[in-house]
Amino acid sequence: MLAKVLSTALVGLDAYLIEVEVDISGGLPQFSVVGLPDATVRESRDRVRSALKNTGFSFPIKKITINLAPADLKKEGSGLDLAMAIGILVAEEVIPHDAVKNCVLVGELSLDGRIKPVPGALSVALLCRKRYALLTSPENAGEAAVVEGVDAYAVYTLPEVVEFLTGRRTIAVSQGAHLPLSVVPDHDDEDFADVKGQGHAKRALEVAAAGGHNILMIGPPGSGKTMLARRLPGILPPMEREEVIETTRVHSVAGLLSTGRPLVTTRPFRAPHHSISDAGLIGGGAVPKPGEVSLAHHGVLFLDEILEFKRHVLDGLRQPLEDGHVTVTRVNASLQYPAGVMLVAAMNPCPCGYYGDRGRECLCTPHQIRRYRGRLSGPLLDRLDIHIDVPPVPVRELGGEASQETSAAIRARVTAARARQAARYRQDGVFSNARLKPRHVKKYCLLDQDSHELIERATAKLGLSARAYGRILRVARTIADLADCESIQSTHVAEAIQYRSFDRHNDL
Repeated sequence: MLAKVLSTALVGLDAYLIEVEVDISGGLPQFSVVGLPDATVRESRDRVRSALKNTGFSFPIKKITINLAPADLKKEGSGLDLAMAIGILVAEEVIPHDAVKNCVLVGELSLDGRIKPVPGALSVALLCRKRYALLTSPENAGEAAVVEGVDAYAVYTLPEVVEFLTGRRTIAVSQGAHLPLSVVPDHDDEDFADVKGQGHAKRALEVAAAGGHNILMIGPPGSGKTMLARRLPGILPPMEREEVIETTRVHSVAGLLSTGRPLVTTRPFRAPHHSISDAGLIGGGAVPKPGEVSLAHHGVLFLDEILEFKRHVLDGLRQPLEDGHVTVTRVNASLQYPAGVMLVAAMNPCPCGYYGDRGRECLCTPHQIRRYRGRLSGPLLDRLDIHIDVPPVPVRELGGEASQETSAAIRARVTAARARQAARYRQDGVFSNARLKPRHVKKYCLLDQDSHELIERATAKLGLSARAYGRILRVARTIADLADCESIQSTHVAEAIQYRSFDRHNDL
């Protein structure tokens, strides 16, 4: 007998429909799977056989051939287990053929017949929306039900699936988590009010958050760079509905969603160790997966001690920071992952860490300092819009009782500035100043005579590139938005120029 059951396979962030064709015929007992299966899919033969036997179903001692169509699409993972088992039961006429006609079955089988979750349920739900009913594990059903128009059924065991398909059991459609229009950040334990001093750095981070700019913090150990970076997500605007879906989709494919929490409702903060590989940071690998830059989509990617990262790993960030996505090319496919991140980098000013520190003596020579800073390539440095010095906080400020501004107050100003940008660029498909294209800069970042002369002098003195010139204009546009000023003034340009401290230090 021949049976056809529908399932899915993930390629990058997208799910594709797979026809699981099961043919059972006479001959020597054999169980073969064809259609470009990987090792995990081939191993499903043993899981399916044991699951059927241990749940009271007879496993046919015949020649079983399973074809996964389309045959030219690589199939990976254990999500096809359930469809294979049901396909065998349909071919054995335990389940009517019509019962599985409009159903997609996704799930891994344990040896005792329980159905386990698999990555990518949100992508599967987007594929099934208004087309097919989805039968999957309870964890995946809750995640899939977030998508409107999806009938997701939570099934716990293989016998439960059989009873549902044969009409002997009724299962209610899973109800997804409520998806709000926007989500207020929940970072109460990481508040800017806890940071003593560092007013200049706080202001720079506010500007960075308001325009979505990348930022580099330079300071000795213990000056508070990491503490400041960890509080940045708390001042970013609330996540919109589309941002929640996009971010959750990446985390779902990566298998990082926690049980009972099917949505990523707070902006991600990813801080990989400096020993990370290029595939771990950018994405890819033998089985391509999203990297840290994609897992931080719509959030913050923090690279602490950025000069300790491998040079080729850092240079791999250049294209994602410029384009907002990562393209991973392999022989049989080209995959694209989103990478709309704010990059926050921190570094010491010199190898010993105390150059410019008035409290401790720096033991490094100018040559050592230049060589140390040379690890950060010019093209990547140009993509960091803001560079600031983070000096040590004096002891008298650490012990002071002066109240500090809260993250909620800063976030209100940042959100208002982002709203002005969204209104200004609604016809251009741009949502923040950091994403302005050169034609947009020419249109929206007009300067008066004084501002133009000021930026020309700064460019000539600091030896800035054309890209750095454009970055200064974008930052000045953000500063003007924070001041609720439609035109860019010379004071805004002057503040933007002072946020290029790394360029000023290159005269060592």
